[in-house]
Amino acid sequence: MKILLTVHQFFPQFSAGTEILTYAVARELINRGHEVRILTGAPANQPLSDANRCDDYTFEGIQIYRFHHAYTAMGDQTSMLEIDYDNHLAAQYFRQIIDNFHPDIVHFFHFHRLGTGLIDQAVQAGIPAFMTPTDFWAICNTAQLLLCNGKMCSGPSAYAGNCVKHFAQNKRNGLVGKVMQYLPTPLVDGLVYLTQQGVMPNYPNRQEVLAASNRLHINIARLNQLKRIISPTSLVTELLINYGIAPECIIQSAFGIDVTGMSSLRSPPRQPLRIGFIGTLVSHKGVHILIEAFKALPPNVAILNIYGSPENFPDYANGLTQLADNHSGITFCGTFPNAAIADIFADLDVLVVPSLWYENTPLVLYSAQAARCPVVASNFAGLSDVIGHEDNGLLFTAGDTTALTTQLSRLINEPQLLEQLSHHARQPKSTSTYVDELIGVWNS
Repeated sequence: MKILLTVHQFFPQFSAGTEILTYAVARELINRGHEVRILTGAPANQPLSDANRCDDYTFEGIQIYRFHHAYTAMGDQTSMLEIDYDNHLAAQYFRQIIDNFHPDIVHFFHFHRLGTGLIDQAVQAGIPAFMTPTDFWAICNTAQLLLCNGKMCSGPSAYAGNCVKHFAQNKRNGLVGKVMQYLPTPLVDGLVYLTQQGVMPNYPNRQEVLAASNRLHINIARLNQLKRIISPTSLVTELLINYGIAPECIIQSAFGIDVTGMSSLRSPPRQPLRIGFIGTLVSHKGVHILIEAFKALPPNVAILNIYGSPENFPDYANGLTQLADNHSGITFCGTFPNAAIADIFADLDVLVVPSLWYENTPLVLYSAQAARCPVVASNFAGLSDVIGHEDNGLLFTAGDTTALTTQLSRLINEPQLLEQLSHHARQPKSTSTYVDELIGVWNS
């Protein structure tokens, strides 16, 4: 088969979970004799004309089509919010790819800055289209269901009034941003509704308000055109159904990972305890919570290795360095090739996932389980779907540094607990099995 995959960003510049999943699926399909190409988005590092937004390159033998985006007007669009979820220029480029490549299947892994208009193009071309949502982007503009104050959000309100508040607080300084946080969401919903009806006089950012209010309706209508959505967790499934996705369109299936080299044998507990974090160094991943909790441990009982690139979010990464304050037990290790992940886990006693958002079962969680490395994680759905407290890991209240310190102290003081959690690791699905499932869905 000829298969076209899409993702919001890709190797070699980006290597987070969604990119790793997309790459692993592509590689497995190629190994089975299928022809695979990938469309990815990429942030533009310099101003570009519309004619120069598209190019292509090869990554490990895979042809990659690339659309360079930016928070700027492009094509016939000027709304920054609309360009994120309904990018006309990206849709035109996608149609050109379809017409040239003639794929048998299109499978979407992410739409950020490419837009769900890609679905329309696939449907119009008569190509069966499928999707694996790796976060909450289809429902939430931030993809994380997080409010400006870091608290969890339950999703868009009736007319996306809470989304408008979020946008205003993020994009506007001064009085408007400050006042907006105090306006009740039902009141903002009412103002949005009146704007939709054309009752409100013209005002600054009216176009963005309309884009925010239209986003959910447009995305849901398009997602319902897909042949199937392969949802990784019950949380994602429930969210999609609650916001209008037809239940019969959804199949629930956990991600698969490359388990090559993962050893089922663990070393006995060691002193000092070797704690690890692996992931993007960004605030919602909660690395600062882990550093604070680690610093509260007694001296010399543990070491902390933090794996992640300082370049993607430099301000936050610099803040983490300052927070660590040259602590002798904390090492910022940078990144590593995904092929080396088995070696990384062989050198860890416990992985900490201190996320401050719901997550969507990060792949590193499955890798830890494959390596029988116990996990200490925030008690969120998505994470707790995989990690059972005092079974194959430990859970703590998200954002609570004292609670995290307590759980880490247990592993230091109760070495038999570490062995018990390792013994109960739940072996994850392999990439090969996951691709078997995808092909089965496509063929059905």
